Amino acid sequence: MLENKVLVNLYVLSIGKSYEIFVPVNEKVGNITKLLNLNLFNAIQSGKNCVLMNTEEGVCYENNQVIRDTSIKNGTRLILI
Repeated sequence: MLENKVLVNLYVLSIGKSYEIFVPVNEKVGNITKLLNLNLFNAIQSGKNCVLMNTEEGVCYENNQVIRDTSIKNGTRLILI
């Protein structure tokens, strides 16, 4: 098992698709959303602020939070807004 990453289900609202991705636990939420926005989902307009939200808890994560300090665990369902 990968101890430094968690496997999450990510729904990208702007393109209506869902993905399973590994997210490093030592990264900040803001860095993850930037990577997703710029590198993986070019269909999202660049320069747009994106937010990660836990769909089960209704929690929006702050950009300066480190993934391991959030409720994001293996199997968490997130939405990129």
